Amino acid sequence: MSKRLTAVALASQSPRRRELLRGLGLEVTVVRSGFDEGSVPWDREPAALALDFARRKAAAAEGGGPPLVIAADTVVVIDDEVLGKPSDADQAVWMLRKLSGREHVVHTGFAVVDRAAQLQRDGVNSTRVRFLPLSEPQIAGYVATGDPFDKAGAYGIQGRGALLVSSIDGDFYTVMGLPLARVGEALAQLDYDLFAQ
Repeated sequence: MSKRLTAVALASQSPRRRELLRGLGLEVTVVRSGFDEGSVPWDREPAALALDFARRKAAAAEGGGPPLVIAADTVVVIDDEVLGKPSDADQAVWMLRKLSGREHVVHTGFAVVDRAAQLQRDGVNSTRVRFLPLSEPQIAGYVATGDPFDKAGAYGIQGRGALLVSSIDGDFYTVMGLPLARVGEALAQLDYDLFAQ
């Protein structure tokens, strides 16, 4: 019989991921991950990079909290170049100019770890996103909001970032940073039931 799931530990500081999991009716405890993205090479296929980073974040989760840990990592790719989080306003402007009027791919890797059972399920999801052509005032205005600085590719599809996007081909939640349906499948494989009462 599947186990009822009520709480998870999230090895991510992303408020978007926290709210997505809360939307599933879960109590979310944010835990620190000791993994430093700068400590390993980035010169890999982007989907594999996102998956590897998610696995490493989950493995390096610190502290207590619920036995089930969820971690994720998102990368944006255009012209075979991986765009991480911008380090400053100039880099955010450069990224948004590069994305303007064009299609790019968002890869989100995830890892779900049952620390009590010592079991793990993980995967990666990919979605194509097309931006509207952006004017310089639009780019400057969006950067001035501060929204780009904690997001891969310098934008979030929720909030004001939605005004930059003309279409997506794939899973919206992958672009937000956590492919919920895939995470739900991983939880089911670990014998957790989100629908149990």
